[in-house]
Amino acid sequence: MKLSTRGRYGVRLMLDLALHQGEGPVLLREIAKRQEISEKYLWQLINPLKAAGMINSQRGAHGGYVLAKKPAEINLQQILSVLEGSLCMVDCVENPAGCDRAPGCVTRDVWTEASKGILDTLEAMTLEKMVEGHLKKVDSSAGYDI
Repeated sequence: MKLSTRGRYGVRLMLDLALHQGEGPVLLREIAKRQEISEKYLWQLINPLKAAGMINSQRGAHGGYVLAKKPAEINLQQILSVLEGSLCMVDCVENPAGCDRAPGCVTRDVWTEASKGILDTLEAMTLEKMVEGHLKKVDSSAGYDI
């Protein structure tokens, strides 16, 4: 399984919002600058995340974007599912009826177990844990900032 730019950049967008949680709405151009991602590309990511209830927007002079939930309540599996779709390694894991060989296929069992491991890891990794990991890295490296 290989994540697309959409998934990777979406996680960075959400992590940036989590890092600035409590500071008020964040402008998309500020995130774009910090993350070195085009603002135009970030616009493509905002709407699906907003529709999924992960981001709220505020209009006006002091508008911008904020997380709709606490960072501890948003995990990477949720973010990536919205932006990437299915995270299973092969189609037959989610849709065994689509393959005549599925009932007796030992390789499907391997892909099922591998997909489960990936999903479990992504579900366990919340934005809160990522913020904590980022802060540890910032403390140990000379001023790198997200």
